Amino acid sequence: MMNGFTMSVAENWGKIGEFKSTVYSFYEQYGRTFPWREHTEPWGVLVSEYMLQQTQTERVIPYFERWMRRWSTPEALHTASLEEALSEWVGLGYNRRCRFLKDCARIITEDYGGRVPAVPEVLRSLPGIGAYTAGAIACFAYNYPSVFIETNIRAAVIHFFLDATESVSTETPRLIADRDVSSILEAALEGETRKNPRLWYWALMDYGANLKKIHVNPNRKSAHYSKQSKFKGSLRQIRGGIIRTLTREGASTLETLLHNTAAREQNLYRALDSLQKDSLVCEHQGVYRIKEAMPED
Repeated sequence: MMNGFTMSVAENWGKIGEFKSTVYSFYEQYGRTFPWREHTEPWGVLVSEYMLQQTQTERVIPYFERWMRRWSTPEALHTASLEEALSEWVGLGYNRRCRFLKDCARIITEDYGGRVPAVPEVLRSLPGIGAYTAGAIACFAYNYPSVFIETNIRAAVIHFFLDATESVSTETPRLIADRDVSSILEAALEGETRKNPRLWYWALMDYGANLKKIHVNPNRKSAHYSKQSKFKGSLRQIRGGIIRTLTREGASTLETLLHNTAAREQNLYRALDSLQKDSLVCEHQGVYRIKEAMPED
């Protein structure tokens, strides 16, 4: 129990139908449109899910459209260099996702005949794909009835099945775990939702996204809630500055990188070390390059 409410399916069974009706009604009036919803070709769905990890949807749209014009198939991305891919990714953040997507394109091309796998269990074996991303790709690309959770889905369930007017305090017995949210989602994924899970999850995400605009974020009641760290002055910002320099100017010395990132030398070294560990950057005789641009010894 929490604040007089429970996430138990048995105790909430009567509310599940009301929950589904509320979500669908909202979507009919206010559902959003995105290019990856208008065309649910599996490769495009997979690309969109990589880009949407920890990134707002509106920000992703122009990157996604440029990317798909340039690399409309896994094979096309596989034949491109990492430097080319990163040059299109710059500004989107979390550049390691680009490395993962590039590796994913190679595996799909070589091991799956260019076809994106259709079930979560196989998708999870691909680089950079966890439980949520695997479930989302299977659902949105193939209408597969998977159960998965992301921030908007979590917000929708917690808001509806808990009293949204109550706040989390130090007296709260426990925060809501994702296993409790999953049990509600599994129960809701029956009837019309199971026939078209793609539509259900679109509606659920849009409903949850809107809730966070008009209420205190329901995810504050989640055991998995955490605030994203500040970007300005962070290691992420320095890493992004390094990648931006190397894709626009090519091979660069430490002095050039210091000048372009305005980072302290110690922090620049930390960022470079992390980029090398992520197989994004290489160093040769004091010159730094995107890894695939590294000359042979």
